[in-house]
Amino acid sequence: MNALQQRIVAFDVTLYYLCFGTCRLPLMSIISRLISKLGDGGLYLLIGLLVAGLEVDSGIDFLCAGLFVFAIELPVYLFLKQTIKRDRPCDRFADVIPQIIPSDKFSLPSGHAAAAFVFATVLSYYYPALILPAYSVATLIALARVFLGVHYPTDILAGAALGLISSVIGLNLIELF
Repeated sequence: MNALQQRIVAFDVTLYYLCFGTCRLPLMSIISRLISKLGDGGLYLLIGLLVAGLEVDSGIDFLCAGLFVFAIELPVYLFLKQTIKRDRPCDRFADVIPQIIPSDKFSLPSGHAAAAFVFATVLSYYYPALILPAYSVATLIALARVFLGVHYPTDILAGAALGLISSVIGLNLIELF
């Protein structure tokens, strides 16, 4: 590892400990768990189905676009996670006890962050007035994963970037057809 990579890792670990230390406050742990649950996936589908059923103008388009973009993001996420195989901080550091049980072994990229940013991007594409709340919730979901001890800050940045890039590609492909 070169000097720049070492600095980035050191900064990442320092920032991680700062965030994770915040979560040791009981109220912060509860709030982080609740926010993290929003990003588990089922809520995205439920909202998509509700919007498709209730919103006449572009509800079906929103649902189909979301499913299409998730179909782009998910295999890339799985490939990256299995290729990079970065240990979770709770598995790397003896003094870290995660606030939740992670759904898989590896941390990079954050799937919760990727999915949250896919949803926020597709939602704000079809409903621009929701851009601020959509990206605010996506950011909170991503940060909650660090507060809970299962991701480094760079994991959530990578997940957010994956979600945004997948969305831009997917939405541009939809525009072509």
